[in-house]
Amino acid sequence: MVVFAYACGNNSNSESNNTDNTAGTAETATEEDTPEAAQIEYDEVVGHGKFTEENFEFAMEPQLTEKGNAIYSAKCQSCHKLTDEQLVGPGFAGVSERRTPVWIMNFLTNTDEMIDLDPALQEQLEVCMVRMPDQALSDDDALSIVSFFHANDAN
Repeated sequence: MVVFAYACGNNSNSESNNTDNTAGTAETATEEDTPEAAQIEYDEVVGHGKFTEENFEFAMEPQLTEKGNAIYSAKCQSCHKLTDEQLVGPGFAGVSERRTPVWIMNFLTNTDEMIDLDPALQEQLEVCMVRMPDQALSDDDALSIVSFFHANDAN
């Protein structure tokens, strides 16, 4: 009887240990799979964020461009030039030609995740060696900057 009770006790511990090990393995696999899944789903044309080609339409407006210039002066100018010259970060010349308006909107409103997911941004980070901080821009502010970028590139 004692041997039977002991054997049953060991089996439940073994099962419990196996379950714990299995759960640990499952958690590890999930953690490892998540970044790869995010990389696969990343769209280099749209970026990653709440804006998509279906829910965002860009039209340049003079009022937005003027507001974007003011935001650039207050938040961007200390690290970015309007030319192609690198300061702390890359210059803004040609950005509206290299990137779609929806990508720029997602970058400006979802900076940290975009830097983590976009291979080109990761390469740029290696060159600049300073990670762009999230500027906490509203959607309207970001739209103003997109308009400003287009006006800058048109000049």
